[in-house]
Amino acid sequence: MNMQKRLNRMISNKSKLLTFVVVTGILFSCNTEKKTDAPALLLPTFGAKTAKAEGDTTYHTIGNFSFTNQYGELISNRTTEGKIYVADFFFATCQNICPAMSTQLIRVQDAIKNDDILILSHTVNPEHDTVEVLLEYSGKYTAIKDKWHFLTGSKKDINQLAEKSYLVSAQDDGTPEGFVHSEKFLLIDKQRRIRGVYDGTDSLQVDLLIKDIVTLKKEK
Repeated sequence: MNMQKRLNRMISNKSKLLTFVVVTGILFSCNTEKKTDAPALLLPTFGAKTAKAEGDTTYHTIGNFSFTNQYGELISNRTTEGKIYVADFFFATCQNICPAMSTQLIRVQDAIKNDDILILSHTVNPEHDTVEVLLEYSGKYTAIKDKWHFLTGSKKDINQLAEKSYLVSAQDDGTPEGFVHSEKFLLIDKQRRIRGVYDGTDSLQVDLLIKDIVTLKKEK
């Protein structure tokens, strides 16, 4: 009898252990699945955010645009659809911060030349910066065709895009050069959200931009 009781007890303990292992495995599997499915934002987003009732969040995004590049080609939000890109503002006759910014963008171009990532440089002086002027300027900074676009178009549209979408300044200011514009480089993700803002005249900030591009590529 004692032997039978001992045997029954061993069977019972083994059953409990097996049940524990199975349940634990199921719970671990469910938790792992949830973590895998959850979209992780590896970088912050910039601009206003709106929380929806169902728990989703609406982020600030770049509006639609349509400009002409240094080759006379139409570049629009369709060109950047589903792509990461870097945006900035400049003008060709600028002797202040623009040369430093464009030089730093050569570094960015070198870092992304094998990726499907773009650079969009918008002139804030479209009356002077024609297609021909931009082509010459792009050659000075060894811009790769279909990789680094220098854009011109309606002054009103460019200024509005800068201030309303990219959240930076771009306007006439009465100075000898005639224009004031942001020194910022803006990192835009595949959903047209601003994911990073960097001082384009600071090599350390541009180092961070290049690192953040690598990080952003890892997001699903």
